[in-house]
Order: sequence, then structure tokens, then C-alpha cells
Amino acid sequence: MARIAGVNIPTAKRVPIALTYIHGIGPHIAHQICEAVKIDESRRVNDLTDAEVLAIREYIDANVTVEGDLRREVTMNIKRLMDLGCYRGLRHRRNLPVRGQRTHTNARTRKGPAKAIAGKKK
Repeated sequence: MARIAGVNIPTAKRVPIALTYIHGIGPHIAHQICEAVKIDESRRVNDLTDAEVLAIREYIDANVTVEGDLRREVTMNIKRLMDLGCYRGLRHRRNLPVRGQRTHTNARTRKGPAKAIAGKKK
């Protein structure tokens, strides 16, 4: 298994598909990486030489924010919004949808299981 950015990428898959297993790399960035390092996109990871894997690793380290650094950056951005007390920060703080979705009927994933109304009897 090739290890890039602290992630074991699958060896039987094509290079751009395998690169998407790294947090922070999607199909578009994976395509850009293959072009920059001059690796044919139809090749499989187990066909790559050690030099090519090293070239991919160096390109990612130099140009793309991935894994732990990216997760830390996202967490810090959310924390900053919460500390500012802006609308998005308040929504994060209360564990409610942040991007304008309705909460009257949906949003059960974000709000948790429905709570019974106390004292309601028939």
C-alpha cells in the first residue's frame, strides 16, 4: 500500500480515484495532481514506482492542505464564528442547520430525535 499524507491509499484503484481517499482531495484536485506530476490517469497505484509516489507526496505537501491541517483549519474557522457570535456561529453553537434550511419539519439529523412534549395528554 502506498502511504500518502498519512493515509494508506488503495493499490488496486486508478491513481486519481485512490487520491480521493485523502481528506481534502476531491476528483478535480486529484486530476490536477496527476497532470502536475505527469502521471497517466489510467494507471493503477500498484504500477507506480517509488519515485512517482514520492513526487505525488511532495506535490501534495507543497500545494494542498490535507488531513490533520485541513481538519484543524475547519475547526478553527467554526470556533471563530462561534466566538464572534455571528448568526452562523450561533447556529453552530445550538447544533442547528447553518445554511438556511428549514427546521419546522425536517433537520432531525442535526436536532436529534424528537422530544415528547411534557404534560400533553388526551
